[in-house]
Amino acid sequence: MAFSDYKHISQVQQQFQIIAQEECFLVAQEMEPPAQFLAEFRFNQQHFDMYASEGARSELIILPFLREVYKSYASQYELWIQKSLNCNENLRGTPDYLLATRSELGKRVLAMPLLIAVEAKQNNFEEGWGQCLAELVAAQILNGDPQRPVYGIVTDGKRWEFGKLVNKLFVENSESYNVDHVTYLFGALYTLFGLL
Repeated sequence: MAFSDYKHISQVQQQFQIIAQEECFLVAQEMEPPAQFLAEFRFNQQHFDMYASEGARSELIILPFLREVYKSYASQYELWIQKSLNCNENLRGTPDYLLATRSELGKRVLAMPLLIAVEAKQNNFEEGWGQCLAELVAAQILNGDPQRPVYGIVTDGKRWEFGKLVNKLFVENSESYNVDHVTYLFGALYTLFGLL
């Protein structure tokens, strides 16, 4: 079954016996992004319809934020875009973005996936979380360590939501972040990457 076939968190919960709850596990402070990043982001806001399509959101908002935060962690992790994960018949597909430990074999080899980001298609966060949780289950199985947390992000570019899976417990962060508050969003992403 493809990740995109999972349309709701409850579908994944029932199939894999996962308990879900909400709490504020991500305590983030405001953090000023680099001036060059802010200038580029403001330019995009002024000159592009950033929400015109999935491609626009991805290229003008989602990837630039992930990439900017990733720069501080590039020596430890690999950032993958559209990298296939094949866990088993029930868990296969291509996450939008994936952060994994850096492989000793080089940048073409996927090591342990630790963070998965999914774009909420047509702003459907329910479906986005169904897909993301299925991808987190696959990451957990591939890692071979259910006690090691794997993290997820679901975003439509404007709103960013965070979650984590440890063993059979999925925790959705009770606070979401908005791209209109760049310093809070940047701080939240930086904090999340630091949890890995």
